[in-house]
Amino acid sequence: MHVPDGFINAPVSAAAGVVAAGAVAVSLRGARKELGGTSRAEGHGGERTAPLAGLVAAFIFAVQMLNFPVAAGTSGHLLGGALAAILVGPYTGVLCIAVVLLMQGVLFADGGLTALGVNITVMGVVTVVVAYALFRGLVLVLPRTRRSVTIASFAAALVSVPAAATVFTVIYAIGGTTDVPVGKVLTAMVGVHVLIGIGEAVITMLTVGAVIAVRPDLVYGARGLTAPLKLRVDGELVDAAPVAPAPAPAAARTGSKGSGTSRASARKLWIAGLGTALVLAGFVSFYASASPDGLEKVAADKGIDAKVEPHAAADSPLADYGVKDISDARLSGGLAGVIGVTATLAVGSGAFWAVRRRRDSAAAATGSGSGSGSSPNSAETV
Repeated sequence: MHVPDGFINAPVSAAAGVVAAGAVAVSLRGARKELGGTSRAEGHGGERTAPLAGLVAAFIFAVQMLNFPVAAGTSGHLLGGALAAILVGPYTGVLCIAVVLLMQGVLFADGGLTALGVNITVMGVVTVVVAYALFRGLVLVLPRTRRSVTIASFAAALVSVPAAATVFTVIYAIGGTTDVPVGKVLTAMVGVHVLIGIGEAVITMLTVGAVIAVRPDLVYGARGLTAPLKLRVDGELVDAAPVAPAPAPAAARTGSKGSGTSRASARKLWIAGLGTALVLAGFVSFYASASPDGLEKVAADKGIDAKVEPHAAADSPLADYGVKDISDARLSGGLAGVIGVTATLAVGSGAFWAVRRRRDSAAAATGSGSGSGSSPNSAETV
């Protein structure tokens, strides 16, 4: 659903840019808390969340290269707002999508540069807000189980895509550069993006479920989720009685050993995620559908692309997800995908580390000024 230059007029594009900039500014503030986690004792510190956020951005970039067929002559791809919000939090999720869209627009000429604000608003803000609101509502009413989280992620992702299509249609109604009846655009956009939403929901559910299966504590939307210990009694599984907290000194010793194991586990997950993203972008993307995506198809069928403008980065060495001067399509596309994943990971991780460090610096300054830094318990609170 990458909107190119020329679909939306300059004033509305500028207004959308202001909205997007405001959303990013708010998200930068909100992400400081998300990237800091809850407490070091619970293992949710920003030292794990920040690298995971960069990985999520890189993974979304990779999966967006995998267009899947949804109808005759039409394809779709992951938008990623729901996935990012559930894995790393809504504020950080907006930043993840913004990083992906920026890299796609600047390096790969995908999505207009003057339309960047529209794309961030539609693909980032709308999908994240709608998906996370629905996800949280479902998690509150469903049983607190891992299966409920995956079910909620499916529903949230499914709804977020046609919601984004609807908001795009509203923006087009206000500032579209062509004279096409809005009702026709809305019907076509929502219709095809409901189908794309099914693919989005499946990808989101499978990814969230895979991470929850190995490290539920690293999934923002599943924090606090605990599964009771099961014991087999007379051939039946029953919940074990809750165990009383260990004394403080023993807990500290156990925490030291456990934190090392936990960090190793998180590192393995990060490596596995990065490897998956590189394989998807560098190899599997060659087999993606070549059909136009939902927006491109609707634009061509309804004529809203009559005034589309050439991309400002059309001469980029990586334009259209291929490396310039490499004639082999498989090699060219694979290298472009690997470069894109690597660049997105680097930019995203750097940005999230900077946000986290700024938060830690502010917290340290506040603690120093108030004198609370001398408290032995203050180090356990983030």
